[in-house]
Formats: sequence, structure tokens, C-alpha cells
Amino acid sequence: METPSFKEDHISQIPALQLLQKLGYHYLSQEEALQFRGNKTSNVILDDILRKQLKEINSIKVTATKTSIFTDENIEKGILALKELPMNEGYISACETAYNLLTLGKALEQSIDGDKKSFTLRYIDWENPENNLFHVTEEYSVMRSTSKEHYRPDLVLFINGIPVCIIECKRPDMKEPLRQAISQHLRSQQEDGIRNLYAYSQVLLSIATQEASFATNATEEKFWSKWIEKFNSSEEEHIYKTKLQELRNSPLSPEQKSKLFTDRFRYVRQYFDKLEKDNILPSVQDEYLYGICRKDRLMDIIYNFIIFDNGKKKVARYQQFFVIKKTMKRLLNIEGGRRKGGVIWHTQGSGKSLTMVMLAQAIAMEKTIRNPKIILVTDRTDLDDQITKTFRKCGRFVENATTGQRLIDLLESKSDAVVTTVINKFAAAMNKIRKPLESHDIFVLVDEGHRTQYGIFNIDMQKTLPNACFIAMTGTPIFRKDKNTAYKFGGIIDSYTVDQAVTDKAVVPLLYEGRLPRLEVKASPLDTFFDLVSEPFTEYQKADFKRKFSQADHLNSAEQKIYATAWNISLHFRDNWKGTPFKGQLVCDKKINAIRYKEFLDEIKIVTSEVLISPPDVREGEESAFEKSPERVNRFWKKMMEEHGNPKTYEKNIISRFKYQDDPEIIIVVDKLLTGFDEPRNVVMYLTRNLQDHKLLQAIARVNRIALDKEFGYIVDYYGIIENLDAALNLYSSCKEFDPEDLDGTLSNITDEIAKLPQKHSELWDIFKTIGNKLDAEAYQNLLRDEAIRVVFYEKLATFAKSMKIALSSIYFHRNTDEKLIAKYKNDLKMFMNLRMAVIARYSDSIDYKQYEGQIQKLIDTHISTDKVEVITELVNIFDQEKFQEELENTIGKAAKADKIATRTSKHITEKMEEDPAFYKKFSQLLKEAIEDYEAQRINEAQYLKKVREIMGNVLDHTDTDIPEELKSKDVAKAFFGLCLESLNSKIQDPVVLRELSTRAAVCIDEIIIKSVFDQGKPIIDWPYKTNITGKLLIEIGDYLIDEIRDKYHLDLSFGELDEIANKCVDVAKIRYNR
Repeated sequence: METPSFKEDHISQIPALQLLQKLGYHYLSQEEALQFRGNKTSNVILDDILRKQLKEINSIKVTATKTSIFTDENIEKGILALKELPMNEGYISACETAYNLLTLGKALEQSIDGDKKSFTLRYIDWENPENNLFHVTEEYSVMRSTSKEHYRPDLVLFINGIPVCIIECKRPDMKEPLRQAISQHLRSQQEDGIRNLYAYSQVLLSIATQEASFATNATEEKFWSKWIEKFNSSEEEHIYKTKLQELRNSPLSPEQKSKLFTDRFRYVRQYFDKLEKDNILPSVQDEYLYGICRKDRLMDIIYNFIIFDNGKKKVARYQQFFVIKKTMKRLLNIEGGRRKGGVIWHTQGSGKSLTMVMLAQAIAMEKTIRNPKIILVTDRTDLDDQITKTFRKCGRFVENATTGQRLIDLLESKSDAVVTTVINKFAAAMNKIRKPLESHDIFVLVDEGHRTQYGIFNIDMQKTLPNACFIAMTGTPIFRKDKNTAYKFGGIIDSYTVDQAVTDKAVVPLLYEGRLPRLEVKASPLDTFFDLVSEPFTEYQKADFKRKFSQADHLNSAEQKIYATAWNISLHFRDNWKGTPFKGQLVCDKKINAIRYKEFLDEIKIVTSEVLISPPDVREGEESAFEKSPERVNRFWKKMMEEHGNPKTYEKNIISRFKYQDDPEIIIVVDKLLTGFDEPRNVVMYLTRNLQDHKLLQAIARVNRIALDKEFGYIVDYYGIIENLDAALNLYSSCKEFDPEDLDGTLSNITDEIAKLPQKHSELWDIFKTIGNKLDAEAYQNLLRDEAIRVVFYEKLATFAKSMKIALSSIYFHRNTDEKLIAKYKNDLKMFMNLRMAVIARYSDSIDYKQYEGQIQKLIDTHISTDKVEVITELVNIFDQEKFQEELENTIGKAAKADKIATRTSKHITEKMEEDPAFYKKFSQLLKEAIEDYEAQRINEAQYLKKVREIMGNVLDHTDTDIPEELKSKDVAKAFFGLCLESLNSKIQDPVVLRELSTRAAVCIDEIIIKSVFDQGKPIIDWPYKTNITGKLLIEIGDYLIDEIRDKYHLDLSFGELDEIANKCVDVAKIRYNR
């Protein structure tokens, strides 16, 4: 082989195995791994290795000078505890139990000198990585939970015999290799999969040579993360990359190489020997394996960077991992009696809260910091439980300081403490402390969402805690005026901009649009909407409708504006997101206006909504401190308290409904939920008030979280007087106090997306530029016969459709684009969508429909026509002759019918190939020849249709005129006949002898197999998985072929060729005789 091989084993799996061995993992063959787990594929732990390691790494400290060991009975109890995970309590619960056992150990009672005490058995020595054993194996066969079938992850990494990392390898030239690898991981974690293996695994990797991603248990595809190594200097980066380069090019030891290239990989050893003679460049796959899986790093990630948060398991993203390392390095230095803190600016949506928890844990576990007092200041009460669980491994109790006085007591005590509190309690405590607390082991970690209210850099805090280490988390750029102050506390520790987050797909980009209700002062806004709303009504209904809303004549101008805006919001949400999983958020300037919007939205009855406000006596939004709450607000609040009981329950219930129920579709707020509120399905924010500076950026970040089928977050601004989108897009003027480079990528201009539309439209038409008659539908479909052209067509159409969705949702597009051009875009999109459906049906494409799901369907239904467009075309089963014929009747033209028959027959052949390889190969070739004859115009449409119908009939009936008479009633023997005929064709010149020997061999092989695998007329259960049966079959078939075929007729057949015939026959039997 003189060129690179793109086989999965060659380009991904074997290179991964080589690098992992160089990283210190001991390679286990499939056979060795099976032996270590007692030859049971239902057992996923390497028992013998674990048992040995538990004895090696554990000892019981009796006194300062005396130690003891765990009894064999306790060792077995420890192993049993690890195996008995509570799978019946749910997958994540089982994962958490496994994680706690691995990181905390298992408490076991044991008598030492007659004194019974509890001691902790450790499964992994976290403090001394070198004391653990690391192994790697490939194709790790594990029995599924609901059947005798098996799934086989490509690579599994073990620490002390416990599977802690699972890797799926893919070849880079396949379509979307990472998605396929991730899909495989997710499939294996289904209830009928191999959760018993995955429950122990802490890190999951998907690798495909030039791309990769990682996650942990039950992580949805959209949340899989990238890993980018970060460096503190160019020198550090050079050392790191040099090390990886050297590692990649260092050879395996002769023993390692001999073991790896035995059995399964023996055939490819020469290829890798030749590959290693010259320099090999590290791939992205190598970077991930080195960055995540080297022994100390993997242990670090597992122990310090995995969190269970609200029923989900999460592993740190790369920016979280490295900022904690960076922060710990700087705060360990004490200069002038103080540790160096600072500001961590990680954009909204990048996981700041988890970063804070993990950083607090790192501080608590740092041995050089004695009796640390760690204060976590946050407004997220749901973090309390998570923080408490996280600190169990640190051996520290977490206390929630619900009062300022309790916080003071904890700060002034001499013991260490981990405390959670909210910002106002923290600020109150700072004002009450009389004597400054001068310890440099006080750490204050603050969510900077409230900095303008209380100010983390407040001078009072500096006086009260003069030597404390302050670390501020912010999701928005730092004000220029604050940067000098920030540097007094250590400056900017790390930044992770929104631009990088969008690139990493950690958040979605935001689209901003300005809108303004056009109100005529002399007329009621109802006049504007009356015709629109009453169009389907009868004259009587219209009159009644007008009488009903005559009260609107008394509305003041503010109410008119709210009413008009409520209508616009209703229609905008209906046309873009109603009926999808997505939600919206409406931001108002005052409580009274929030209630008005709710009332009008209820009247309009297009979208459902709920209001979430603070109590009447709490100032919110643009309300005056001396303004008395209107009676309307008081009545609303009283109603909410009657329904929910108290303010806390009211807030909790409304948020819960918004997050977990279909209604409300829109949540209406003033100040609440503009910071610290995460609901990934929140796709659009309707702004009806003025927001400035960091508060604006925090607010709009509520819609930048990633979710399935969510490409953008939308900001629709109804505040201010604006004529069109270009004039409205002045958000940057609200950010003049920020450094411009800090804002790169914060917003995408919707006009930029619209500006791309003509180019995308043109690129779509360019595919069909060779067609002379643009009205000839058959010409379009014939051009798309070429699969490569079809793939381009699907991609260009998806891109155009997505841009059309954005454009049609925008006022700017409608106001600034000629109606004729809009109509042309719509009509062309409708035509191309219909063409797509036709060619999918004609050529039976099995394409990735993700790009057409969800909102694209809504786009077509709403903006193009009332024709129903099915997004995913279900292929008709060709065995269902009636339905198949019905579909054929809907297709115009003999060639199109023939194409449809040919593609479905081809798919059937592909699916059935392993059941009778020779038979299906023959008809696959006949089908290919028929298509080539028609394309070369050697046969006409009618002849083409006749040929493919005959082929389909033979394939469906499994009939072949070449089959000998004595095999007509032996369906499986027919397959053996085809295999023997194919294998012996080059060895026997006489066709009569060839046919006779193949027939005789087929009958005998069939008899050998039936005798071995049938018991009382039925196949033995799971015989294909029993090596004593399959091994015996291969020997007996091989012996028969040697004695009765090769030697008897003096044929030139090597042992390899004989083994190949026997293997193929047994493979067919496994399928045909296992039903």
C-alpha cells in the first residue's frame, strides 16, 4: 500500500491504541479482557485486576506507626458494592452512585484488635496516580440489557479494572463522522443498550482523526464539547506540542507491537511499519487523546471536574478547566499579605455557575491552604444542593447563610467554612462587621450579575476584608471605568468571549431587529387591526365584534401602543414559533404595563402568557421609588397570592410552567429573569423598555443558549422611534462604555443574513444552468440522477430555506424588498421543495433531514402556500406491493417508475446481501447493467422499466433460473451454492463439473450446519454466539472441503481460501438459521 488507508481501523482505531500505549496504558486483547471479566459479556469490570488493586492501594491506619489490611471478605464486599448499582432508580442515579463510590470510596466495618470501626475502601488512589493500573482494550463486547445481542464500543479505558472512558472511532471520509460516533454513544446509553458499562464511564470521546468531541453520561448531542489546550506562554505551547510530536513518532516496544498486531490486526502490520519510517504529524485525534486521556489529566478531570446538577451529569468544558487551573496558580502566591484574585470574564451561557462551584472545590481541596473560608455569593438557590453534594468529597459541610448575622458568625469563627449566601446578605454583613477580618485565607467568589447594585469592588468590602481574595465572575465585558479597579484585585484572570463561544457552539448567535408600532393619533389602533382580524367573519359577526371592542375608544395613547405591540408580538410569535417547542420573553418597563400586556395577549388569544413580577411594594424597572402601586397591580398580586400562596412559590410555579409545560408560550417580566435565568428553548426576547450597558447584554443573553433546532436567538426591540432595521440596529451605541474588541461577535446583524439571500438563491439556480427548458420537470430530475449533484442541491436548498425563514420574519425585508422579488423567492422555494420531494421519492435517498426539520416546515406552511410539505419522506416497503403500486401511480413517466423500482430494489439488495451474497451480487450487477444501458440509450424507457421489474420480481421472490433443481426446495443451501460457485469459478474450467461440485458442496455444508445447530427441529438459542458450536462448524466444513473437494479433485485451493469459504457459509447460517 503506497497511499494512506482510510479504513476505520487503520486511520483512527489503531493509531489511538498506539498513542494510548505510549501514554502508559497496557493493551489487553479482546480475549484477555474477556478472561479478566470471568468470560461473561454481561460483566463489565475486570474483576481480577480490581481485586488485586484493592489490596495494593488500600491499608488501614491503626495508629501512627501501625497499619493493617482489609480482609478478603471486605474486599469482596467492596467489589459487590461497585457492581450493584441502582439501575432501577434511573440511569443518572446509577451514574451518580458509581461516581461517588469511585471518588469517595466505600465505608466498611472491620475489627482491629477486637475494636470494630468503619474504614474507607478506595477504588482508585487519587493522590498517587502511579499506584493505579491503566488498561485499554478494543471492540469491548457487552451484552445488551434486554436481549442476548451485543454492542461493541471501539475502545475502553480502565483504571484498576474499572471502565472509566469509552471512545468511538470513525473514519474521517464518511459523512458527518462525529455525529455518527455521538449517535452510537447515545444509542448505547438507551434503556435497551449497555448502560451497565456506561454507568461507570466518566468521560466519553468521539474521534475521527481530524475532528473530535467529548462529553459525559447522557449528554445530548448539542452539548458535546470541543477541547482546546490553553497555554500561559508561547514557550509553554512549544514544549507541549514538541512533546506530543515526539510521542506520536516514538515507536512501540517490540513486545507492544507484537501483541497489538496479533490476530485481528496482523494483516496490517506491514502498513504501520512502513508508516513509522518517516515523520508523522499529530492529528486532532491525537490532541484530544493526549489532552484528555493521559493518565494524570484523565484522573484530574474525573475527580475535580465532574458535577451532578439538577439531575444531569456535567463535565467541565475546556475554558472552565483551564481558568480554574490558572486561578489556582495565581491565588497560591501571597504578596503583601494577600492572595491575588481578579475577574473571570466568561460570556453568558458558558457555564459560569459551574465554574464557580468547581473553583471553590479546588480551593477547599488545596492542601497548602489551611482552614479556608470560602464564600459563594450567588442568586441561584438551586446551586445550594449541588454545592453541598460537590463538597462531600472534600469532607466539608456546606452552610447556607440566610442572614447577615449568620454569615458574620461563620467569618469570625476560627474553623474553616464553605458558605453560600445571596448578594444582599453579603453586603449587609460587610456593613455590620466592626473589626476588619485580616486573614488571607478568606475567599469570596461572587456572581457579578449584581455588581452595579452593590459593587464587588466596593470600598467598604476592602476595609472589612482587607486581605481577602476576591474572585468575580462576569458574563459581560468589563467597563473601562472598572478596569483600573479590577486590576487592584489582580486584574483580568481569563476571558472567554461570545465570539469564541459561538465558534465552539457553546451558544447561538443573536439576531437583532428594531420594530415600532405605527400609530395614527387620530384613529384607534383597533381600526388598523380590525380588517385583519375580522376578515373570516360574516357581516353580523363583524358588527358584533366591533361592538364588543367599542370600549377601546376610551383607551389612552399608552394603552393603544401596548395593544398594537401586543398584536404584533402575537402575530410574530405565531408565524415563527407557535407549535414548536420554543418560548419567548417579553420585557416591560413597569409592573402595570406587564399586566396590561398580559390582559391584551389574553384578549387576542393567539399566544398564551404569564406575568412574573415582584411584590407591589418592591420597586422594579422604571418605577419611581415614591410611586404608589396602581390598584390594578394590587389586584393582580392578590390574585397571584391566592393562587400560589406566597411570592417564592409564585415565582417557582411560573418558571416551572414556562420551562416544563407547553403553556405559557411567553413569559412577561420587568426586572426578573433578566440575569441568571437559563431556559434553552427561550428563543426570542421582545423588548418594550430601555436597557443600557451590561444589563442589556445580560438580558439578551437569555436567548443565546443552545437547543435542538435553534440556530439563532432573536431580539425584537419595540423601544424608540425607528423606521427600519438599519436605523434601529444601533445597539452598539448602548455599549460605548465597553472596549470594542470585547464586543466582537456579540450580535449578528439581521441585514447581513438578508443580504446573503440573493447569492444563496443564485447558487441554487446555478445547479440547473445546463437545463435548456426551465419548464421541463423531467429535465430537473434527470440532472439530479447524479448523487453528487443531489447532495449539493439538498445543501444549497437548506441554506436558502433557512435564510428565507429569517428574512420573512423581518419587517426590514418586507419594507425594503420589491414584492415581485419576494414572490419569486417564495415561488422558487416552493418549486424546489416539491422537486426535492420528487427526487427523494424517485431515487430513494436516505439523507440527513435534520436541516429540514422543525421551523423549516413552519416556514413553508406559513409563508409559501397551504400545501402540506412533509419534511421526512418515509420510504415505502417494497414488500408491501399494494402501497408500492399506489406510489408508482403517482409518479409520471416510465423512466421515473423504473428509477424508483431500481433504487428500492438496490436498497433491498444491500440490506439482504449477507443472507445470500452470491445471489444478491448477481442481481445487483444485473440492475447496474440495466441502468447503464438506459443511460447510454442502448434501451428505451419501456425496455428499462421491463428489465428492472423482472429483476425486482426475482429479488423479491428469491428466484434464480441458474439454481440446480435439487436445491429448489433448500433456500439456505442455495446461498451456499452461490458462495461455492463464486469461490471455485477460477479453479474449475469445466462449467458442468463446477456446477456439480458446487451443488454437492452446498448440500453437504447445509447438512453439516443443520446437524450442529438444530435441536429437535429448532435452532439452538444463541448458537451464533457460542464458540464451541461455531468453531466446530468451521473445522468440519474445512475438513469436508479439503477431503471431498480439494484433494479428491486435485484443486489448487490454499488453506486461506478454504477458510474463507467456510467462514462465509457460517456467516450466512448465523443469519438464516437464527430466526
